[in-house]
Amino acid sequence: MSGQGDGPDEPGGPGGPGGRSDSGAPSGRGGPGGPGEPTGGADRGAPVPAGQGAPVAAGRGIGHLVCGRRAKWVVLALWLVLLFLTAPFASKLTDAQDNDAASWLPGSAESTQVLELSEDFRPEQIPAVIVYARDDGLTAADRARITEDAAALRTLTDHGIRGAETRGPVYDRPADPRAAQIYVPITMDEKGWERIGPAVDSIRDVVGKGGAGLAVHVTGPGGTSADFAEAFEGIDSTLLLSAMAVVIVMLLITYRSPTLLIVPLLGVIAALFTAQAVIYFLAEHAGLTVNGQSAGILTVLVFGAGTDYALLLVARYREELRRHEDRHEAMALALHRAGPAVLASGATVVLSMLVLLAAEMNSTSGLGPVAAIGVAVALLAMMTLFPALLVIFGRWIFWPVIPHVGSADPTGSGVWARTGRRIARRPRTTWVATALVLAVCSLGLIQLRAEGISNADAFTGTPDSVKGQEVSERYFPAGSGDPLVIVSDRERAAEVRRTVAGTEGVVPDSLTVPPGSRPFHDGKALFEATLTDPSDSAAAKDTVERVRDAVHAVPDADAKVGGGTAALLDADTATTRDNLVIIPLVLVVVLLILCGLLRALIAPLLLVGTVILSFAAALGISALAFRYVFDYAGEATDFPLFVFVFLVALGIDYNIFLTTRIREEAGRQGTRAGVVTGLSATGAVITSAGLVLAGTFAALGTLPMVAFAEIGFAVALGVLIDTFIVRSVLVTSLFLDVGPKVWWPHRLSRAPDRPAAPEPATTGGDGPG
Repeated sequence: MSGQGDGPDEPGGPGGPGGRSDSGAPSGRGGPGGPGEPTGGADRGAPVPAGQGAPVAAGRGIGHLVCGRRAKWVVLALWLVLLFLTAPFASKLTDAQDNDAASWLPGSAESTQVLELSEDFRPEQIPAVIVYARDDGLTAADRARITEDAAALRTLTDHGIRGAETRGPVYDRPADPRAAQIYVPITMDEKGWERIGPAVDSIRDVVGKGGAGLAVHVTGPGGTSADFAEAFEGIDSTLLLSAMAVVIVMLLITYRSPTLLIVPLLGVIAALFTAQAVIYFLAEHAGLTVNGQSAGILTVLVFGAGTDYALLLVARYREELRRHEDRHEAMALALHRAGPAVLASGATVVLSMLVLLAAEMNSTSGLGPVAAIGVAVALLAMMTLFPALLVIFGRWIFWPVIPHVGSADPTGSGVWARTGRRIARRPRTTWVATALVLAVCSLGLIQLRAEGISNADAFTGTPDSVKGQEVSERYFPAGSGDPLVIVSDRERAAEVRRTVAGTEGVVPDSLTVPPGSRPFHDGKALFEATLTDPSDSAAAKDTVERVRDAVHAVPDADAKVGGGTAALLDADTATTRDNLVIIPLVLVVVLLILCGLLRALIAPLLLVGTVILSFAAALGISALAFRYVFDYAGEATDFPLFVFVFLVALGIDYNIFLTTRIREEAGRQGTRAGVVTGLSATGAVITSAGLVLAGTFAALGTLPMVAFAEIGFAVALGVLIDTFIVRSVLVTSLFLDVGPKVWWPHRLSRAPDRPAAPEPATTGGDGPG
């Protein structure tokens, strides 16, 4: 390694006084010039490969601000200072998360308004429901135990438990009861999400786990919230370790170098810590909403996108190291040539994420800036810290496959060069057949049921709250424990109560004032009502709509209906609206970026069309897998939106990398020949990048929640489809078929063209493409 000349920098530029070679002495490795030919690169006065000379001077600008002989140390120092200042705050992001209902729901939703109004009557609270059941009837000992538990629960005050307001026991029938319920309110203020787990643990410590035929479970909104909190607990570390493991494995396979993978890892970890610190400050001081969902997706995005940018930059850097002795010059040129594509890719993702700000759902609109900040910081790190580290380490970091000046350029050979030439034989047949296959895959969309997931189906396992709910529904009204909350004008409260009691789907004698709540405040009245159906079911949501229609019709009542079921209904309504608004906006953003980057119209339209087809195919296959392989009950209402945004914003990356290289080559050798060269030059690195991104999103499957697992699976599948089919086959064949017109109205559309090189007749290997 020491023979590679990558020791400390010496004064002077390449070829100048005091300068030194970055590649060592003349080589006998047998480069293009034959054995024993000196490996003096373009920056040593040797002949420059065609098309490579002019940009050298241009590349000295921004590139040398990052990777110059002194600049690289300045960049490293700045990042070290930044990390020293921000790292302590990155770990505090979990504390800044807001996972209560209001942080997820639209601010204008009726359920959100009821939530705010009800705080005037009582502190915001949710009940934990303890269920006792014995199929052949509760024994005298069971009933004595239940009474003792209720008395003990009334003494609890820790973690926001309002033990004094405990209700029950309530039995399923007066004579020979088989089941009982006790309701324990838990305060849900700004610290409620953090305390819900310990609060339910305290309740479980009192009631125990049952046994000897007696089932005991803690369920209801409190129990369910605690199980969700447990599922989110440690989400950052779980995803960090999972994503890191995926990246390490994929980088080892891609680079075949145990040393080179260290540099991208350092870059993405620095980016993640910095992004988390920035988001923490915005959450604490600028009102940015961060929850467990957005924090988890942040980790995946930074690792996936950051590693992708690293792969693409390294690929171009390796090319330039084969042409230039000085690694600083090689990196400057790599940044100059690959930088625009990487920046366009990052801008596409950032702007697409910011489109989410137009969402009504707070959880979705909050994800937008969180994801945008993460990708922007990852882009900054990979365009500054990462190249500076590569240059500091020198060529030896590529060990054992070190790129030397004059070593063979694989652009004209290999599997991707052969693939391009084979597609060039019959491009129209290829793209038509490929499009038909993807269209057939998209037929699986008829199996998509993105209508929401019930609590029982939300976990990949079966937590205690789900078991308890199943037991409770056998003996009590299915909606008990999660009632409707109605607020109305005090003068019309009696009429509103009669109206609610007479609505189908409401238990008529269940209307009551919540424990610990005053019935009237400031001319308003508040009461609750129990539903006959499970609170998270479609039937319960239909009941909410009927109740709302009925009470809204009461003159001058100003009645509003909230509660857990109403919140689910409002979330579904807002998400449906978001799907219709955000998806078209993302397409417009992506199309405008592509038009500006390629300075064309036909090519961007084709690329957007292929990404839409890829999205439909991924969703279709995923829907079939969810039904018949994983046996999931359905999908969240925001599932199509999230998959679309991630697939379009990230999937278009690979088309950007491919088409910008094709456009670069088209200016030298014509469009059709440039397509084959562009594919062969980018095929391997884009494939590697796709595998990394797919793997990092698949890491979402390590979380015990169906919604995350479904998003991870669908996005990973879509990325693989986009990488191996859409980009390598569909886009390539479309561009080969359309030819120079793909660049219309740019002047390249009128430039002379020549066909791609035919597949060689012999099997002795591929010549230059």
